[in-house]
Amino acid sequence: MNEFQIKPAIQFGANALNKLSALPGQRALIITDQAMVKFGIADMVSQHLQANQMVVELFADVTPDPDLSVIASGMKAFVAAQPDVVIAVGGGSVIDAAKGVIYTLSQGGQLAHKPYFVAIPTTSGTGSEVTAFSVIKSNTEKWVVVDEYMLPDLAILDPALVKSVPAAITADTGMDVLCHALEAYVSNQASDFSDALAEKAVQLVFSHLLDCYRQGHDLQAREKMHNASCIAGMAFTNASLGITHSLAHALGGKFGVPHGRANALLMSRVVAFNADFTGSCNTDAAKKYTRLAALLGLPAADCREGVHSLLVAIDVLREQLGLAANIQACGIAECDFNAAMAAMVTLAEQDNCTPTSPRSASAIELETLYRQSFVSASLT
Repeated sequence: MNEFQIKPAIQFGANALNKLSALPGQRALIITDQAMVKFGIADMVSQHLQANQMVVELFADVTPDPDLSVIASGMKAFVAAQPDVVIAVGGGSVIDAAKGVIYTLSQGGQLAHKPYFVAIPTTSGTGSEVTAFSVIKSNTEKWVVVDEYMLPDLAILDPALVKSVPAAITADTGMDVLCHALEAYVSNQASDFSDALAEKAVQLVFSHLLDCYRQGHDLQAREKMHNASCIAGMAFTNASLGITHSLAHALGGKFGVPHGRANALLMSRVVAFNADFTGSCNTDAAKKYTRLAALLGLPAADCREGVHSLLVAIDVLREQLGLAANIQACGIAECDFNAAMAAMVTLAEQDNCTPTSPRSASAIELETLYRQSFVSASLT
């Protein structure tokens, strides 16, 4: 018997932030970062809550790739505030940190009741507002925690909050959306339900990401990409991901490569590996990639043509977004990369995303994918 989780409730579109004025509860803790304070977004959220007669406290010390010290500080802020509502406002790091705080408090027996949890993403990438996943850093390693307890109760998708996201971040996070959809689509836990979401997310990315990158204030494009991020998140929280993410988590932990960019640098190589593109090109993943190519209106008369078309589309999009052509172009010296290789491969093997890969990868195959991507992210 299989299960498909549909949670949280989603408020989306123009003025979606107004939903905050009708939240249940009396005490709220906003978890965010200094950027959201600087740009006035944290204050905007606070004003909506105060209009609802809530007492509002602020924890704004989340950093990119939050580590255990951030979680510990957030726990102290939570205990001091005693909120019945928690609102995470920011990118994936902020939402992941809020999840980590709530989850760790529950595991330690410090929560009598789970607070009403609201996630408000300000980037269109991670889909963390609708997933049971949280990525937390410990030293130079990124650990993926998966637990349904961390699912928010409400996700608010307001395109006004992403219209000023810089082009470079739009590119990184947009490729993360694409990777989420592609990996969920061919996961060994995929279903008709997750497939429908993944297909829609891929179509939205190829239709709207470039417009967001080139014309950031195009609110229609921003809304479509914001929706795509959430839809892809719904797909992968149910179907999970694959080794692109496993490899990217290790690479990002060791060398600080932004997560979406790391995925973009590894994605084509993993798609080709999953499809056995240099071999029979007749795997289940190859057949699904071919269906995607056809949905995108690309040549797909057979699996080899369909996979090739999808690879070309990914590579062209990455180039149009101005992303690096290989891992080395991120400023990583080959000697440092080689020195970290064994540790990165081990981390990728142990990653929670690896078991749902459609094709098992040995340590040697994971290393080969790293080395190929170090030289060129493109196969075409």
